[in-house]
Amino acid sequence: MRRLLPVDGTDEVDLAALYAPPPGRHVRANFVVSTDGATTVDGASAGLSNQADRDLFHLLRSLSDVVLVGATTARRENYGGARPSGGRVPPPIAVVSRSLDLDPAARLFTDTTVRPWVLTVASAPGDRRTALSRVAHVVDAGEHSVDIPTALSVLAAEGLEHVLCEGGPHLLGDVVAAGSLDDLCLSVAPLLAGGAGDRLVAGLPLVPPVPLRLEHVLEDEGTLFLRLSTVRG
Repeated sequence: MRRLLPVDGTDEVDLAALYAPPPGRHVRANFVVSTDGATTVDGASAGLSNQADRDLFHLLRSLSDVVLVGATTARRENYGGARPSGGRVPPPIAVVSRSLDLDPAARLFTDTTVRPWVLTVASAPGDRRTALSRVAHVVDAGEHSVDIPTALSVLAAEGLEHVLCEGGPHLLGDVVAAGSLDDLCLSVAPLLAGGAGDRLVAGLPLVPPVPLRLEHVLEDEGTLFLRLSTVRG
């Protein structure tokens, strides 16, 4: 891994220092895309990732209190729990699901050392709520749709302040539209994927567009690693 920007005259890259979140509540997103903007290859993100991206993926998890993910992404990527790192208790996975269309026997709930969270709505089906409550913390964050600020407040009240959003694009769109995104870590793979897949942010157009400030650019085997922060005010 080498630093391209900002130029500081050294080849030393301290990833833990570069990606350390600030104190207090902080919401970061981590995505990998192809050069032409695809978020998946053959329906999953693994085809876009190299070893450096996978290492950064695990580092960002180790720096977070909770991993936020949409139900579709959790199903498609066959999510399990985060693994321990450096002797630290791994962050729980928090799944956003309005319908509670989640299998209690999925890896998300069985292959984990930390009880997951399910952020849902008051109108969600009662039978599914009962089944999932046996394997996860199920909490409401809205009446008919999940309200992102409410969901984040629920997590923060449990001491889960450093949030890492891993997608998908619709969830990221909701986080951005709510004004809740602080930081975007974007890996750009040297690939052209084509097709008509999801963009990085899906959903309604952001009006006005959300400005970002480039904090750094790293590179490894042609993959670029960008960290951008949201410009507010």
